[in-house]
Amino acid sequence: MITTKKIQMVDLKGQYLKIKDEVDAGIQEVINTTTFINGPAVKEFQSDLEKYLNVKHVIPCANGTDALQIAMMALGLKPGDEVITASFTYVATAEVIGLLGLTPVLVDVNPDTFDIDVNALERNITSKTKAIVPVHLFGQCADLEQIMAIAKKYNLYVIEDVAQAIGADYTFSDGKRAKAGTIGTVGCTSFFPSKNLGCYGDGGAMYTNDDELAAKLKMISHHGQSVLYKHDIVGVNSRLDTIQAAVLKVKLKHLDEYASARNAAADFYDKAFVNHPKLKVPVRSKKSTHVFHQYTLQLNGVVSTDNYRGKLREQLAEKGIPAMIYYPIPLHHQKAFTSERYKDGDFPVTEKLCASVLSLPMHTELDEETLTYITKTVLELA
Repeated sequence: MITTKKIQMVDLKGQYLKIKDEVDAGIQEVINTTTFINGPAVKEFQSDLEKYLNVKHVIPCANGTDALQIAMMALGLKPGDEVITASFTYVATAEVIGLLGLTPVLVDVNPDTFDIDVNALERNITSKTKAIVPVHLFGQCADLEQIMAIAKKYNLYVIEDVAQAIGADYTFSDGKRAKAGTIGTVGCTSFFPSKNLGCYGDGGAMYTNDDELAAKLKMISHHGQSVLYKHDIVGVNSRLDTIQAAVLKVKLKHLDEYASARNAAADFYDKAFVNHPKLKVPVRSKKSTHVFHQYTLQLNGVVSTDNYRGKLREQLAEKGIPAMIYYPIPLHHQKAFTSERYKDGDFPVTEKLCASVLSLPMHTELDEETLTYITKTVLELA
């Protein structure tokens, strides 16, 4: 079987064509009114997202990395304070910790969900620990109930990195449900184009139910001012562009529909791969819905010296199927984050995942023909 369609990891053009009229009208309105900075679309999107998330405050900003940095600044974290996060994640999560002179403390992850290992988290808490940054990796929530209990026990802030899981629901043991990013002290997200809710450039946001914290987040993102030309604290310049807000306002209306399409594609993959001896399909947490920012397989029994994963990826590429490795090098092996505090054996799960994960195309426009071609090809080659 062959396919005549060009397969992409993310099909932004196909998604755009379905909402073209709405998006074009929104962008044209911004151009017509020339309200390029802090225009009405920013406030409208902010309000819409607050309603969708059922959170009191959404503070838009320029990108997801800024969101994390501003959150840590607003919480008053000081150089030398320790912030715990996972080693298996994108660099931005730890980057801002180091940038602010804080101490990143990296820990291992759960082998099934890829989210932060709560036992490793608690073992690494010291008198210097001030915050935890759980990363909701690949589209489902970390174990927030346990994380929040640990945070309460040790009086720590929780900064949720929800860049890959916007729209996911977490269910507590008492049945209460809440959206990813609205449970901790503050949630931080990215609207990078490939994200589940992505704009057509850069963008980000922070969410919180704390009125005082929200005011401080807003001040910091606007040069430390709440009144024009009155700068009470040192801030940054981090704004969501009005054109990007216009795009996001349209796409937010389709976010749940997008999650359903991603889940349908994930179910198709699961059905094809579930019994394959070398392929471990993603594990769904019982406490969280999954919005499948990525569909990430683990290659069972992979021996690093035989480069099985690399060969499989090359063979898929020859068949017109892209595949990505998120993430090939753990943060504790990155030169920027190496530390004497980490010993051999501290990160067995992370190191195994970095050597064995492979992500297949995952987006809202995958149809049955494309999914059939991908799955049959993977099964032939794996």
